[in-house]
Amino acid sequence: MKTNTAAAQDVFSFVSSQSAEQRLSTYHGRFACRYAYGRAMDSLIQGEKGQDFVGVHIEGDSCNFVLCDGVGQSYQGDFAARFLGNTLLDWLSTTREWSSAAFTGFMKDITGAASEQLKQLTPPGEVPSLLREVLEDKQRLGSQTMYICGRIELPSSKKKHGRIWMAWQGDSRLRFWKNDMEISEHFHATMLTSERWSTLTGPVGGSPHVYQTRLEYGVPARLQLYTDGLDDLDAIRQLLPDEQIQVLLDAPHTGGLQDDAAFLELQW
Repeated sequence: MKTNTAAAQDVFSFVSSQSAEQRLSTYHGRFACRYAYGRAMDSLIQGEKGQDFVGVHIEGDSCNFVLCDGVGQSYQGDFAARFLGNTLLDWLSTTREWSSAAFTGFMKDITGAASEQLKQLTPPGEVPSLLREVLEDKQRLGSQTMYICGRIELPSSKKKHGRIWMAWQGDSRLRFWKNDMEISEHFHATMLTSERWSTLTGPVGGSPHVYQTRLEYGVPARLQLYTDGLDDLDAIRQLLPDEQIQVLLDAPHTGGLQDDAAFLELQW
């Protein structure tokens, strides 16, 4: 497994390519970060992009992260996942307003730019006219994605309290451990398949869910995010070695992944 060691300034970034696999890799700094990306076998065979997205930026005591799962029934869900993922990474690094209302407003405000970019993605010229009409109808309804995003600011011996801020819509997995005790059940009722973000309307199915809590110095924690291609992890509470997670990504038991898979795990 590839390992990246922290440089002097402790800066690390990773953004997944939707056209290539990323084997499980590790970065070590103030955070320990494991990340991976895999396309469904059907997408691999057909040479299609994956519809998931994962990105992380670590700088010193702070970490911004995004995980998106594009909605396949929408028009080019890979676009919504990619656009929203990159846009949220930028927002997380620049915003000073963390209220639920401000975040919901931002998620509505970016639909104009998203819709303009989506217009440029015209259906392929060689498709039959009837299929073209269907695709154009779907395009008018927009591209959609589920998402989880957040920012972590670590406490230190000089700053006793840090914080974690997160927002999400959809049913991607959000799992959180403090002192080796999983507290993810607090999120389960809000991880809903009917919720997502649309390039046409912004939040769908309700307002984004926002969670914020204080982090105490000296209390170990682990945050794990993944999309439904890795749902075999759902029943596993212990910290798995790299090799076992890579086996789930390779999915030899099903002849490859049945769905796209994005994975991010942070420890501090």
